[in-house]
Amino acid sequence: MGIEKLIGIAGTALKSNVMRLDRPYKLNFCVTFNCQSRCRTCNIWQMRPTGELTIEEINRFAAANRYFKWIELTGGEPFLRSDIVDIAKAFKEGSDGLYILTMPTNSLCDHVMVESKLKAILELGIPRVAITVSLDGYKELHDMIRGIPGNYEKAIDMFKRLKELRKSYSNLYFVFGYTLSKLNMGKFQETFDAVKRDIPDIRYNDFHINLAQLSSHYYNNEGMDIRPNEPIVVKEIADFIDRREPTVSAITIIENAFLRKMLEYAKTGMTPMPSRSLEASVYLDSFGNVFPSIMWDMKIGNVRDTGFSLEGILEGEGAKRAIEEKRKGNEPQHWTSCEAYQSLTGSVINILS
Repeated sequence: MGIEKLIGIAGTALKSNVMRLDRPYKLNFCVTFNCQSRCRTCNIWQMRPTGELTIEEINRFAAANRYFKWIELTGGEPFLRSDIVDIAKAFKEGSDGLYILTMPTNSLCDHVMVESKLKAILELGIPRVAITVSLDGYKELHDMIRGIPGNYEKAIDMFKRLKELRKSYSNLYFVFGYTLSKLNMGKFQETFDAVKRDIPDIRYNDFHINLAQLSSHYYNNEGMDIRPNEPIVVKEIADFIDRREPTVSAITIIENAFLRKMLEYAKTGMTPMPSRSLEASVYLDSFGNVFPSIMWDMKIGNVRDTGFSLEGILEGEGAKRAIEEKRKGNEPQHWTSCEAYQSLTGSVINILS
């Protein structure tokens, strides 16, 4: 079944290369804006959200939109939702061809609780469950950026627990997620060396690097001076690419392509490939609002107004305006994995085939 679903997502990604899809295959879903972090690169933690989608509403949404092959459950901190297992189950049962479920974590929730909930999610039978453990620096640096003393040790412990869990669940995949910002530029190698002292068998391939981004409707950080803008950033990304192991797998090839395009973005500030927002993917926030992407604050509807179906929203006037703005080149410039992978996947699969 896993192979069949992989073929399904590959075929959809390939199709997106040559024609416009009639519905997205990836959903970026912020399940909650609640967060215990106090990040200096993001203001999500300052929100006090009320009226977020209930599990009953999420079940209705999943049942009404059965075509997703890739679900990203993000936040905030996704594990702050006590019903996170039920949310994953809703999409497992509601999406006929679901192949991959991805989630980040700040490692600040109780680790025994997280491990228990993650086991339950892994046992749902989703072919691939990918967890990103946020880590933005060595001990002092990470704790400063995240605003929580002791956060570094918690991230290291979470990663070690995932390594043990992987022995029992072959569908588990995990990496450290390093957000490269103005606060930690030039510090990745020092961070890697610190992690290696705590996890001796760590590899460069165990890290995923993203560049810090600005978003008024998601990160709530518009106007922050956080973007890495020194020449050292380009060298840092290039060195990271050179140090990664040259393994032959679809995920490694896609990741390497993502990094090479990140180099272009770091040099120019321009999105290096055509966006697939509103075509291959769509962003749903925890209040039911729908946007073309995490980076584009152009609201096109709310699923509570459509009986939780996306169809009317994706065919509505808001979506048409967004598509026209894309055509004119007015979509915000960005390069982040939440959006970039959809642009890359079809191209890379085409090469591999």
